[in-house]
Amino acid sequence: MSQVPLSESPERLASQSPAPAGVRRPDRRRDLHVRGLRLAVWEWGDETAPPILFAHGGFDFAGTLDGFAPLLADAGWRVVCWDQRGHGDSEHAELYSWDADMRDMLAVLDSVTFDPVVAMGHSKGGAILTQLIQAVPHRFRSFVNIDGLPSTLPPKDVQDHERTRMLARDLAGWLDHRSRAAEATRKPGTIEELAKRRQRMNPRLSIEWLSYLVTIGARQDEDGWRWKIDPSLRMGGFGPWRQNWALERLASLPVPLLGIIATVPEEMGWLLTAETLLPWLPAGARLEAPPDTGHFVHIERPREIADLVLDFLR
Repeated sequence: MSQVPLSESPERLASQSPAPAGVRRPDRRRDLHVRGLRLAVWEWGDETAPPILFAHGGFDFAGTLDGFAPLLADAGWRVVCWDQRGHGDSEHAELYSWDADMRDMLAVLDSVTFDPVVAMGHSKGGAILTQLIQAVPHRFRSFVNIDGLPSTLPPKDVQDHERTRMLARDLAGWLDHRSRAAEATRKPGTIEELAKRRQRMNPRLSIEWLSYLVTIGARQDEDGWRWKIDPSLRMGGFGPWRQNWALERLASLPVPLLGIIATVPEEMGWLLTAETLLPWLPAGARLEAPPDTGHFVHIERPREIADLVLDFLR
């Protein structure tokens, strides 16, 4: 594990695509080697401040927190987020699974502290944290889940979501995809073109913000910009994780919970509602549903969500 300079300087980013107001790159980056795979770990805030472990969503990367994490850091916290395997500046893996992401998450936590920490997660990151907290509750003191609580519907950004019938065509389709992905590369384009592609998943986010994300989450090759995410990753898949398992265990979550859910349906959203969640929540849990807000709640309303989190942590 070693500290390394940030991969992009603020001056270069500003020359490629101006940063939206309030955005700030992490204060530090380090590389963490987990069972032969290199993960890029990013931090905002003083190194001696109490840590918040933040897990981003599927097809995202730590840079999506550039407008949100600084608000928590300025309030006296140390926000630690890593690019998950196959995402951002972390290495690509041969295969991806829910369990592998959980092991990576625990390794990042071990590299920060062995004392109980605050955990935050968005979408897929929130779902994985929900399971990890139940597995090792002594490692956590409280939990903020941003539109990643379990529901009765399959999530869009989890590679190993439920397949209730493991038919031969599902297996064959996955193997065919793996064969094609072995030599696949992301389609190149300009910053604006990549931003418009991503807007299909993030329809409520501005082109200004998405263009900025391109300069963080994509690389510039000779023929244009390409998203760094592993081309073998895709929506859906097959695997051992089931939404109903998580939902039925939710009431036994052993730490204080703040759940924040979207109120506007969109492509990557989990379609959570207060009515469907309330019967399953643990005692004392707090649920917030900001009006007119999509799946990327913390990007749409960074100040409002940061205030909710800080009030909860107090």
